[in-house]
Amino acid sequence: MVGYVYILKSLKNGKFYLGSTNNLDRRIFEHNLGKNKYTRLTKPFELIFSQKFKTLTLARKIEYKLKSYKSKKILLNIIQSGKIISDNNLNLSW
Repeated sequence: MVGYVYILKSLKNGKFYLGSTNNLDRRIFEHNLGKNKYTRLTKPFELIFSQKFKTLTLARKIEYKLKSYKSKKILLNIIQSGKIISDNNLNLSW
């Protein structure tokens, strides 16, 4: 099953949200309905980045690795470059 890493931008406060899913359209719809407790108060969202990966497991690993950096600068670099560069060891670089 394929997976996606995505970045949403809140139209309410301009903040970013990073996530992963196997169904991008459904997940964005759920965020905008307020089904996620972490994004409920900052909806609506627009999708500003997504990248498809071979498996959902790989997408989740990349999501968790990116979240561990806790850096807005990294997200801005991903948005600007339009891609996440990764190898199998999750040594991410931009």
